[in-house]
Amino acid sequence: MEQAKQISIVDLLERLGYKGKLKKKNYWLCSPLNNESTPSFKVNVEKNLWTDWSGGEKRTGNIIELGKLLWPNTDESGVLAQLDRIFRGMSYSKVPMVKKEDIKKDEPELHIKEVKPLFLFPLLNYFKERKISQFIAKQFCKEVHYEVDGNKYYAIGFQNSSGGYALRNKYVKQASMPNDYTFINNGAKEVALFEGFFDFLSYKQMLHGQQEPKRNYLILNSTSFFEKSLPILQEHDRVFGYGQNDKPGNIITAKAQNVLKEKFVDERGLYKGYKDLNEWLMNMGITQKQGIRHHL
Repeated sequence: MEQAKQISIVDLLERLGYKGKLKKKNYWLCSPLNNESTPSFKVNVEKNLWTDWSGGEKRTGNIIELGKLLWPNTDESGVLAQLDRIFRGMSYSKVPMVKKEDIKKDEPELHIKEVKPLFLFPLLNYFKERKISQFIAKQFCKEVHYEVDGNKYYAIGFQNSSGGYALRNKYVKQASMPNDYTFINNGAKEVALFEGFFDFLSYKQMLHGQQEPKRNYLILNSTSFFEKSLPILQEHDRVFGYGQNDKPGNIITAKAQNVLKEKFVDERGLYKGYKDLNEWLMNMGITQKQGIRHHL
């Protein structure tokens, strides 16, 4: 195990076909864990630790922890077997050993520089592609300019309850610190629960111009915040879940049904056959839109 941790993460990634660029002590590349075109995955070559922001939250660790994500459903022994297969009979780059507490010191280098009303065409056009009107977009989102290791970027920003932002554009899915869920309190006894903010925006878009049910809204921004959000959900009489139709969505829905019991209503049947509420909105026709009011 300790010998495996000395294998250079950069060496491993390059042998797997992932190429990046070295900037000072960090090796930057598009995340091997998510589909993206703007690099948000870095490896500190001195500490041999990786940090990834591509999934909307910061993840970090050593080569063993990366292996578990690269090869899902693989434990430590399985990762060691994969590394042995890749490097068997071959020399590999070694790096100095690091202490586990050093991982916490490797802070993200994403810095918010400016937050302002949405204006840039690529961002507004991205909303158009996702079938979200400018009216809805500008009501809940901002244009966020930020830097990562000296490189300048911009994205749609959806603020969370701790002051950080979920950051999205056509190519990037990141988050600024502090990362958290977003709770919109309208003083209601019911709450609608969403995994991501584009599903929340889709919900608002579909009900635009209609009389909406009085509800609060809780957007997780990351499924990892579900347990943290439970006290808020439990304060409501009813919780309407609009999770995704995938494995993480199934897990969150099952947890909600188990903990919230009769309070929880699974609304995913509305967009059965689609990944999420936004994908359904992008594919549905005008006639369907007019008939959805009683479902929501």
